[in-house]
Amino acid sequence: MVTERQCRADYRWFQGIDTRWHDNDIYGHVNNVVYYGYFDSTVNRYLIERGGLDIHAGEVVGFVVHSACDYHAPVAFPDHLEVGLRVARLGNSSVHYQLAVFVRGEDLACASGNFVHVFVNRATNRPVSIPDSLRAALQALCS
Repeated sequence: MVTERQCRADYRWFQGIDTRWHDNDIYGHVNNVVYYGYFDSTVNRYLIERGGLDIHAGEVVGFVVHSACDYHAPVAFPDHLEVGLRVARLGNSSVHYQLAVFVRGEDLACASGNFVHVFVNRATNRPVSIPDSLRAALQALCS
């Protein structure tokens, strides 16, 4: 099911990403799997910079349990992109993100998707409550 094209104004935070030469596929545009890397990088940069997530030694880590992407318009190297991020639902141990990829300066998304993290204890891989610092950062993104 393809969602409608998202608008830039609907997103709370943006991460700049430049396409790379090897992102393009044989058809001359960024391959579909690369978008998932854009989503993952955007979410994790936000969690590290704004929520204090320690990806190397922290007791809590986020596991991706779902992701999806709808494609609306192609992008290609050497495009400059911005990935918009917002939170659709914040639970006890999980968060549902919504993301959209925009060519820098454009209002309509080239792609839009969603991504779900479950936060777990690193040692046990069992779900835990989202730590306060992460929760505060995530609440700032709630739509």
